[in-house]
Amino acid sequence: MAYFSGSVGAVPAAKKQEYIEHLNEAWQLFRTYGATRMIETWGVDVPRGEVTDFYAAVDARENEVITFSWIEWPDKATCDAAWRKMPEDPAIHQMAEIPGDGSRMIFGGFTPIYRVGAPCGAGYYQGFLLAVTEENKEAYIAMAAEGWQIFQKGGAFGMIETWGEDVPHGKKTDFYRATKALAGEVPVFSWTAWPDRATCDAATRAMEEAMADVDMATMPFDAMRMMWAGFAPLFDSASAPD
Repeated sequence: MAYFSGSVGAVPAAKKQEYIEHLNEAWQLFRTYGATRMIETWGVDVPRGEVTDFYAAVDARENEVITFSWIEWPDKATCDAAWRKMPEDPAIHQMAEIPGDGSRMIFGGFTPIYRVGAPCGAGYYQGFLLAVTEENKEAYIAMAAEGWQIFQKGGAFGMIETWGEDVPHGKKTDFYRATKALAGEVPVFSWTAWPDRATCDAATRAMEEAMADVDMATMPFDAMRMMWAGFAPLFDSASAPD
């Protein structure tokens, strides 16, 4: 089964090109360890939230832009082996230092629980972070399937929901603190792929109207602690040079 390394970070806006160059270099390494695809996106519509948001998730500074990214692996075993071996690889020590403060990046390993359409290779992405209890997992999957029916009608290419399988607790930041996860809750990392921002925005408005009368207390997670934002593709290994 496919497995994902998901991450959210903050990069100085002035270092965007430097960051792209870093991503090209990083992909050349990841692919040698069995990664099948790597996509990095750049925040273009990242709202401030009342309870949680992407800025607080990574303790973003002024003039920093939120990044939302994932690396796809054929399975968890391949991913785990790669992360164990890479610190000892001389190639990783020859790479240029990542632009920005990598210590505030949040990351983890995720297993897909709902995947439909083509969730990669899009012109725009809507990324989500939230926390769900294990007992509500199946109800959440069912809700995601219902949501896809609306997004698909609105023009979405694909959607994927991934479940925290190996999510570490960090010293400064992590997915648990980002979502204010309670005991027994699991971080969920997901995204929807769209042809462009205009299509996404129109479908989101339709979704909000459709859910206007929904009692949020009946949802299988705390919607007040869910965060979402719009991201433009910054790097896609499918189109990266060999």
